[in-house]
Amino acid sequence: MAADDWLAIPYLLKRPEAAIQAITVTGAGEAHCEPGVKNALGLVALGGHPGLPVACGRERPLQGNHIFPTAWRDGVDSLYGLTLPEDDNAASTQTAVELLTATVQSSPQKITLLTLGPLTNVAEALQATPTLKDNMEMIYMMGGAVDAPGNVGVSEAAIDNDFAEWNFYIDPHAAGIVFQSGAPLTLIPLDATNQAPVTVEFYNRLKDEHATPVAKFAFEALSENHGFIESGGFYFWDPLAAAILTDESLATFETRALTVVEDEGPRSGGLAISDSSPIIRFAASADGKQFEQVFLEALNR
Repeated sequence: MAADDWLAIPYLLKRPEAAIQAITVTGAGEAHCEPGVKNALGLVALGGHPGLPVACGRERPLQGNHIFPTAWRDGVDSLYGLTLPEDDNAASTQTAVELLTATVQSSPQKITLLTLGPLTNVAEALQATPTLKDNMEMIYMMGGAVDAPGNVGVSEAAIDNDFAEWNFYIDPHAAGIVFQSGAPLTLIPLDATNQAPVTVEFYNRLKDEHATPVAKFAFEALSENHGFIESGGFYFWDPLAAAILTDESLATFETRALTVVEDEGPRSGGLAISDSSPIIRFAASADGKQFEQVFLEALNR
Protein backbone atom coordinates (compact mmCIF):
# COMPACT_ATOMS: atom_id res chain seq x y z
CA MET A 1 0.00 0.00 0.00
CA ALA A 2 2.72 2.45 -1.03
CA ALA A 3 2.44 5.18 -3.67
CA ASP A 4 2.79 2.85 -6.66
CA ASP A 5 0.03 0.64 -5.22
CA TRP A 6 -2.18 3.75 -5.11
CA LEU A 7 -1.71 3.90 -8.89
CA ALA A 8 -2.03 0.19 -9.65
CA ILE A 9 -5.30 -0.46 -7.82
CA PRO A 10 -7.29 2.37 -9.48
CA TYR A 11 -5.87 1.26 -12.84
CA LEU A 12 -7.40 -2.20 -12.36
CA LEU A 13 -10.65 -0.71 -11.08
CA LYS A 14 -10.91 1.19 -14.36
CA ARG A 15 -10.17 -1.77 -16.62
CA PRO A 16 -13.51 -3.30 -17.72
CA GLU A 17 -12.04 -6.80 -18.12
CA ALA A 18 -10.79 -6.88 -14.52
CA ALA A 19 -13.46 -7.83 -11.99
CA ILE A 20 -11.76 -7.31 -8.64
CA GLN A 21 -13.12 -9.63 -5.94
CA ALA A 22 -11.09 -8.59 -2.89
CA ILE A 23 -8.00 -6.74 -1.72
CA THR A 24 -5.68 -7.97 1.01
CA VAL A 25 -3.12 -5.74 2.65
CA THR A 26 0.05 -7.09 4.24
CA GLY A 27 1.00 -5.41 7.47
CA ALA A 28 4.58 -6.48 6.71
CA GLY A 29 4.56 -4.12 3.74
CA GLU A 30 5.19 -0.42 3.61
CA ALA A 31 1.88 0.52 5.25
CA HIS A 32 0.73 -0.68 8.64
CA CYS A 33 -2.56 -2.56 8.77
CA GLU A 34 -5.00 0.08 10.00
CA PRO A 35 -3.98 2.92 7.66
CA GLY A 36 -3.30 0.46 4.82
CA VAL A 37 -6.85 -0.89 4.97
CA LYS A 38 -8.30 2.62 5.33
CA ASN A 39 -6.41 3.82 2.27
CA ALA A 40 -7.39 0.73 0.26
CA LEU A 41 -11.05 1.37 1.09
CA GLY A 42 -10.60 4.95 -0.05
CA LEU A 43 -9.09 3.82 -3.34
CA VAL A 44 -11.96 1.47 -4.14
CA ALA A 45 -14.43 4.24 -3.33
CA LEU A 46 -12.47 6.60 -5.58
CA GLY A 47 -12.54 3.99 -8.35
CA GLY A 48 -16.31 3.63 -8.11
CA HIS A 49 -16.37 0.21 -6.47
CA PRO A 50 -17.23 0.80 -2.80
CA GLY A 51 -18.01 -2.31 -0.83
CA LEU A 52 -15.14 -4.46 -2.05
CA PRO A 53 -13.90 -6.56 0.87
CA VAL A 54 -10.54 -5.44 2.24
CA ALA A 55 -8.61 -7.22 5.00
CA CYS A 56 -5.11 -7.13 6.49
CA GLY A 57 -2.71 -9.90 7.40
CA ARG A 58 0.05 -10.25 9.93
CA GLU A 59 2.26 -7.27 10.79
CA ARG A 60 5.57 -9.15 10.58
CA PRO A 61 7.22 -11.38 7.97
CA LEU A 62 6.77 -15.13 8.28
CA GLN A 63 10.44 -15.33 9.20
CA GLY A 64 13.15 -12.79 9.92
CA ASN A 65 12.96 -9.14 10.88
CA HIS A 66 13.38 -7.24 7.62
CA ILE A 67 11.31 -4.09 7.54
CA PHE A 68 10.76 -1.02 5.38
CA PRO A 69 12.35 2.21 6.69
CA THR A 70 10.23 4.00 9.28
CA ALA A 71 10.14 7.26 7.33
CA TRP A 72 8.73 5.46 4.28
CA ARG A 73 6.06 3.79 6.39
CA ASP A 74 5.07 7.03 8.08
CA GLY A 75 4.66 8.68 4.69
CA VAL A 76 2.43 6.05 3.15
CA ASP A 77 0.43 5.56 6.35
CA SER A 78 -0.49 9.25 6.19
CA LEU A 79 -1.17 9.08 2.43
CA TYR A 80 1.36 11.95 2.17
CA GLY A 81 -1.40 14.22 3.46
CA LEU A 82 -3.65 13.49 0.47
CA THR A 83 -7.34 12.70 0.86
CA LEU A 84 -9.52 9.95 -0.54
CA PRO A 85 -13.31 9.61 -0.43
CA GLU A 86 -14.76 7.76 2.53
CA ASP A 87 -16.00 4.22 1.96
CA ASP A 88 -19.07 3.74 4.16
CA ASN A 89 -18.38 0.01 4.21
CA ALA A 90 -16.22 -1.29 7.01
CA ALA A 91 -13.20 -3.49 6.51
CA SER A 92 -13.80 -7.23 6.33
CA THR A 93 -14.03 -9.03 9.65
CA GLN A 94 -11.87 -11.78 8.16
CA THR A 95 -8.11 -11.82 8.20
CA ALA A 96 -6.28 -11.41 4.91
CA VAL A 97 -5.57 -15.14 4.78
CA GLU A 98 -9.21 -16.01 5.49
CA LEU A 99 -10.47 -13.56 2.87
CA LEU A 100 -8.00 -14.75 0.24
CA THR A 101 -8.79 -18.40 0.94
CA ALA A 102 -12.56 -17.91 0.86
CA THR A 103 -12.42 -15.84 -2.33
CA VAL A 104 -10.35 -18.42 -4.20
CA GLN A 105 -12.31 -21.42 -2.92
CA SER A 106 -15.74 -19.94 -3.65
CA SER A 107 -14.99 -18.69 -7.15
CA PRO A 108 -16.78 -20.61 -9.93
CA GLN A 109 -13.85 -19.85 -12.22
CA LYS A 110 -10.12 -19.72 -11.63
CA ILE A 111 -8.86 -16.60 -9.88
CA THR A 112 -6.04 -14.41 -11.11
CA LEU A 113 -4.02 -13.04 -8.21
CA LEU A 114 -1.86 -9.92 -8.36
CA THR A 115 0.72 -9.38 -5.64
CA LEU A 116 2.19 -5.91 -5.17
CA GLY A 117 4.10 -6.31 -1.92
CA PRO A 118 5.75 -8.94 0.26
CA LEU A 119 4.21 -12.37 -0.29
CA THR A 120 3.42 -12.95 3.38
CA ASN A 121 -0.37 -13.31 3.04
CA VAL A 122 -0.17 -15.53 -0.05
CA ALA A 123 2.45 -17.81 1.43
CA GLU A 124 0.50 -18.22 4.64
CA ALA A 125 -2.67 -19.06 2.70
CA LEU A 126 -0.91 -21.60 0.46
CA GLN A 127 0.75 -23.21 3.46
CA ALA A 128 -2.58 -23.62 5.25
CA THR A 129 -4.50 -24.70 2.13
CA PRO A 130 -2.17 -26.00 -0.59
CA THR A 131 -5.10 -26.85 -2.88
CA LEU A 132 -5.78 -23.13 -3.40
CA LYS A 133 -3.34 -23.29 -6.29
CA ASP A 134 -5.77 -25.54 -8.17
CA ASN A 135 -8.28 -22.70 -8.51
CA MET A 136 -5.71 -20.08 -9.52
CA GLU A 137 -5.33 -19.15 -13.17
CA MET A 138 -2.13 -17.21 -12.51
CA ILE A 139 -0.30 -15.29 -9.79
CA TYR A 140 1.32 -12.17 -11.22
CA MET A 141 3.99 -11.04 -8.75
CA MET A 142 5.78 -7.70 -8.71
CA GLY A 143 9.05 -8.66 -7.14
CA GLY A 144 12.57 -9.89 -7.54
CA ALA A 145 15.44 -9.15 -9.88
CA VAL A 146 16.63 -11.83 -12.29
CA ASP A 147 19.48 -10.34 -14.34
CA ALA A 148 19.02 -6.76 -13.15
CA PRO A 149 20.64 -5.55 -9.92
CA GLY A 150 18.45 -5.28 -6.83
CA ASN A 151 17.10 -2.00 -5.46
CA VAL A 152 17.53 -2.56 -1.72
CA GLY A 153 21.20 -1.62 -1.55
CA VAL A 154 20.84 1.56 -3.61
CA SER A 155 18.14 2.99 -1.35
CA GLU A 156 18.62 5.41 1.51
CA ALA A 157 18.13 2.52 3.94
CA ALA A 158 21.89 1.79 3.77
CA ILE A 159 21.49 -1.99 3.60
CA ASP A 160 24.38 -4.05 2.24
CA ASN A 161 22.45 -5.95 -0.42
CA ASP A 162 22.85 -5.41 -4.16
CA PHE A 163 20.77 -8.40 -5.24
CA ALA A 164 17.31 -8.17 -3.68
CA GLU A 165 14.22 -6.24 -4.66
CA TRP A 166 12.28 -4.82 -1.70
CA ASN A 167 9.14 -7.01 -1.81
CA PHE A 168 11.15 -10.23 -1.72
CA TYR A 169 13.71 -8.81 0.70
CA ILE A 170 11.10 -8.08 3.37
CA ASP A 171 9.94 -11.71 3.55
CA PRO A 172 12.26 -14.05 1.61
CA HIS A 173 10.77 -17.13 3.26
CA ALA A 174 7.30 -16.21 2.03
CA ALA A 175 8.59 -15.71 -1.50
CA GLY A 176 10.30 -19.09 -1.32
CA ILE A 177 7.07 -20.78 -0.24
CA VAL A 178 5.14 -19.28 -3.15
CA PHE A 179 7.87 -20.27 -5.62
CA GLN A 180 7.72 -23.86 -4.36
CA SER A 181 3.91 -24.02 -4.11
CA GLY A 182 3.22 -25.35 -7.59
CA ALA A 183 0.91 -22.42 -8.33
CA PRO A 184 1.15 -20.91 -11.84
CA LEU A 185 3.48 -17.92 -11.50
CA THR A 186 4.48 -14.94 -13.64
CA LEU A 187 7.12 -12.71 -12.10
CA ILE A 188 7.33 -9.00 -12.97
CA PRO A 189 10.87 -8.28 -11.75
CA LEU A 190 13.05 -5.19 -11.86
CA ASP A 191 14.31 -6.41 -15.24
CA ALA A 192 10.96 -5.28 -16.68
CA THR A 193 10.04 -2.40 -14.37
CA ASN A 194 13.41 -0.72 -14.98
CA GLN A 195 12.10 -0.06 -18.48
CA ALA A 196 9.09 1.85 -17.15
CA PRO A 197 10.47 4.82 -15.19
CA VAL A 198 8.20 7.58 -13.94
CA THR A 199 9.62 10.47 -15.95
CA VAL A 200 9.15 14.21 -15.66
CA GLU A 201 7.79 14.03 -19.21
CA PHE A 202 5.04 11.65 -18.13
CA TYR A 203 4.33 13.71 -15.01
CA ASN A 204 3.83 16.81 -17.16
CA ARG A 205 1.59 14.87 -19.50
CA LEU A 206 -0.56 13.68 -16.61
CA LYS A 207 -0.64 17.26 -15.34
CA ASP A 208 -2.33 18.24 -18.61
CA GLU A 209 -4.44 15.09 -18.96
CA HIS A 210 -6.19 14.27 -15.69
CA ALA A 211 -9.85 14.34 -16.60
CA THR A 212 -11.25 12.04 -13.88
CA PRO A 213 -11.03 11.93 -10.07
CA VAL A 214 -8.81 8.84 -10.37
CA ALA A 215 -6.39 10.58 -12.73
CA LYS A 216 -6.42 13.67 -10.52
CA PHE A 217 -5.48 11.61 -7.48
CA ALA A 218 -2.70 9.89 -9.45
CA PHE A 219 -1.33 13.31 -10.38
CA GLU A 220 -1.47 14.44 -6.75
CA ALA A 221 0.32 11.29 -5.59
CA LEU A 222 3.07 11.80 -8.16
CA SER A 223 3.31 15.46 -7.20
CA GLU A 224 4.15 14.39 -3.65
CA ASN A 225 6.98 12.32 -5.16
CA HIS A 226 8.22 14.93 -7.62
CA GLY A 227 11.73 14.96 -6.18
CA PHE A 228 11.88 11.17 -6.44
CA ILE A 229 10.77 11.42 -10.08
CA GLU A 230 13.43 14.02 -10.84
CA SER A 231 16.10 11.81 -9.25
CA GLY A 232 15.40 9.08 -11.79
CA GLY A 233 14.78 6.49 -9.08
CA PHE A 234 10.98 6.18 -9.25
CA TYR A 235 9.53 3.45 -11.46
CA PHE A 236 6.06 2.17 -12.30
CA TRP A 237 6.73 -1.02 -10.33
CA ASP A 238 3.22 -2.03 -9.33
CA PRO A 239 1.24 -0.28 -12.11
CA LEU A 240 3.31 -2.10 -14.73
CA ALA A 241 2.58 -5.44 -13.05
CA ALA A 242 -1.13 -4.61 -13.06
CA ALA A 243 -0.98 -3.55 -16.69
CA ILE A 244 0.83 -6.72 -17.78
CA LEU A 245 -1.90 -8.74 -16.05
CA THR A 246 -4.46 -7.09 -18.35
CA ASP A 247 -2.25 -6.93 -21.47
CA GLU A 248 0.69 -9.30 -21.78
CA SER A 249 1.75 -7.69 -25.08
CA LEU A 250 3.38 -5.00 -22.92
CA ALA A 251 6.18 -7.44 -22.02
CA THR A 252 8.36 -10.22 -23.35
CA PHE A 253 8.73 -13.34 -21.25
CA GLU A 254 11.37 -15.93 -20.46
CA THR A 255 11.58 -18.89 -18.11
CA ARG A 256 14.34 -19.90 -15.75
CA ALA A 257 14.88 -22.25 -12.82
CA LEU A 258 14.92 -19.80 -9.94
CA THR A 259 15.12 -20.00 -6.18
CA VAL A 260 14.80 -17.30 -3.51
CA VAL A 261 17.80 -16.80 -1.22
CA GLU A 262 16.29 -17.09 2.25
CA ASP A 263 19.48 -17.04 4.33
CA GLU A 264 20.41 -13.82 6.08
CA GLY A 265 23.25 -11.88 4.46
CA PRO A 266 24.05 -9.61 1.51
CA ARG A 267 22.02 -11.76 -0.92
CA SER A 268 18.96 -12.25 1.28
CA GLY A 269 15.78 -11.96 -0.77
CA GLY A 270 17.68 -12.14 -4.03
CA LEU A 271 17.10 -14.70 -6.77
CA ALA A 272 19.54 -17.45 -7.73
CA ILE A 273 19.61 -19.99 -10.55
CA SER A 274 19.28 -23.56 -9.37
CA ASP A 275 18.67 -26.62 -11.56
CA SER A 276 16.60 -28.19 -8.80
CA SER A 277 14.27 -25.18 -8.52
CA PRO A 278 10.90 -24.64 -10.19
CA ILE A 279 10.80 -23.12 -13.66
CA ILE A 280 9.56 -19.55 -13.20
CA ARG A 281 8.06 -17.45 -15.97
CA PHE A 282 9.16 -13.83 -15.79
CA ALA A 283 8.88 -10.60 -17.75
CA ALA A 284 12.35 -10.01 -19.15
CA SER A 285 11.52 -6.66 -20.74
CA ALA A 286 8.65 -4.20 -21.05
CA ASP A 287 7.49 -1.49 -23.43
CA GLY A 288 7.52 1.54 -21.15
CA LYS A 289 6.06 3.98 -23.67
CA GLN A 290 3.17 1.70 -24.60
CA PHE A 291 2.52 1.12 -20.92
CA GLU A 292 2.29 4.89 -20.32
CA GLN A 293 -0.40 5.16 -22.98
CA VAL A 294 -2.41 2.21 -21.64
CA PHE A 295 -2.08 3.48 -18.08
CA LEU A 296 -3.12 7.04 -18.88
CA GLU A 297 -6.12 5.89 -20.91
CA ALA A 298 -7.32 3.71 -18.03
CA LEU A 299 -7.00 6.47 -15.43
CA ASN A 300 -9.03 8.81 -17.61
CA ARG A 301 -11.67 6.23 -18.54
